[in-house]
Amino acid sequence: MPDRPYLFYELTNGLCVECLRKVEAKIVFQDGQVFMLKHCPEHGGQRVLLSTDVDYYKLSRSFLKPGQTPFKFNTPTRYGCPYDCGVCPDHEQHACVSLLEITDHCNMRCPVCYADSSPARLPHRPLDEIERMLDRIVANEQQPDVVQISGGEPTIHPDFFAVLDMARARPIKHLMVNTNGVRIAASEEFTARLASYMPGFELYLQFDSFERDVLMELRGGDMRAQRLAALDRLNRHGISTTLVVTLKKGLNDGEVGKIIQFALEQPCVRGVTFQPVQVAGRAEGVDPARDRLTLSEVRRQILDQHPLFQPEDIIPVPCHPDCIAMAYALKLGTDTVPLTSLIGRDVLLGPAASTINYESDPAIAKRILELFSTGLSPDGSATTLGRLLCCLPEVRVPESLGYANVFRVVVMQFMDAYNFDVRSVKRSCIQIAQPDGRMIPFDTHNIFYRDPARSRIVELQALYEPRPIPLSLRPRA
Repeated sequence: MPDRPYLFYELTNGLCVECLRKVEAKIVFQDGQVFMLKHCPEHGGQRVLLSTDVDYYKLSRSFLKPGQTPFKFNTPTRYGCPYDCGVCPDHEQHACVSLLEITDHCNMRCPVCYADSSPARLPHRPLDEIERMLDRIVANEQQPDVVQISGGEPTIHPDFFAVLDMARARPIKHLMVNTNGVRIAASEEFTARLASYMPGFELYLQFDSFERDVLMELRGGDMRAQRLAALDRLNRHGISTTLVVTLKKGLNDGEVGKIIQFALEQPCVRGVTFQPVQVAGRAEGVDPARDRLTLSEVRRQILDQHPLFQPEDIIPVPCHPDCIAMAYALKLGTDTVPLTSLIGRDVLLGPAASTINYESDPAIAKRILELFSTGLSPDGSATTLGRLLCCLPEVRVPESLGYANVFRVVVMQFMDAYNFDVRSVKRSCIQIAQPDGRMIPFDTHNIFYRDPARSRIVELQALYEPRPIPLSLRPRA
């Protein structure tokens, strides 16, 4: 008997990329890579690359911990995942990051924008609606870990600082603003006012490349001067900043190491987040089984292009291990010490602990031991490393250590209709507030709930509307 050309690993549910109906999906290993094989009765077979590293894919399955549900659910479970988003009681994870989009208007026109924002989209969300959305976030989370103000370009909202004040009036642990940096680069006064919201405040700053041609393709303009001007102001004002890099395969993924090194040299920068963008299905000749930039491939590029981290330092984040990988380090003077691998998986996945089993390097062990006493979090109040570094356990840190010592590298992969995995999306911990009072996982929001996709979800819900069981099929009493 002939063998199949792959090893069948597990079964899940995916989406047909044409009709968005739920279909069975096999996860298989072939030639050292991981693929999803789907079959739609109407549109046929579909093959999608999920990972370039079988071992890391299997590792992510072992980095699971029990989900933490929100304090309130916003919709009933009726049609089945992913058609009940809101979040329904079947969702496994609360919002580690709650997104609040306050405008569709933008002062740029980026070809890769999820929200299709541009100068042509004029409406700004009114303050009373924003306030209701903030209240929904707080009702679901009680004390939200991170609320990220986004858009469009949120800094051009006419009531931008009123929005920040409303957020500050609520029990939000860490407030972030997602920005292209144009207004920061243009105004010293604006930047100084941003600094007044420190501590517990951070900017999520676009920073995709050092090359003009790359920026023209991703952002529609050469933003190098504005990015450097913005960072100069942020450094002078000491405003915590994360550099956010949209990575496109074959375009700027060769700059990963250079961007990490640049980030390490900026006093205000607390880390880099890499977000691979998918073009499968949007460009002629692009094969989703070959041309996707996966999380595991970005992780490998980090390891190959910069010496700071070893493989054991860049690990799956337990709340959503399929889609988020993270490495932590501490900036200590002129040195940067990788931290993740020193903690140990048993501590990462287990209950809070006050001791750590260290690796064999006695010099590093001694140095880290000296650090673990008391410390500060982004809001200036934390006394443990777990509160200083999101997603790490409760481990004590020194009195002199603050958020300025944190350096994290994150790979964040969003699911689209090609790699959508119902098993995985149930753990999605990045959720976006809606004006109607729902909190929707970001992955499903982009597929079903952004304009013009909203009409499609109504059609799909009709297909999955629960129907009574005919009397002839009911079990006998």
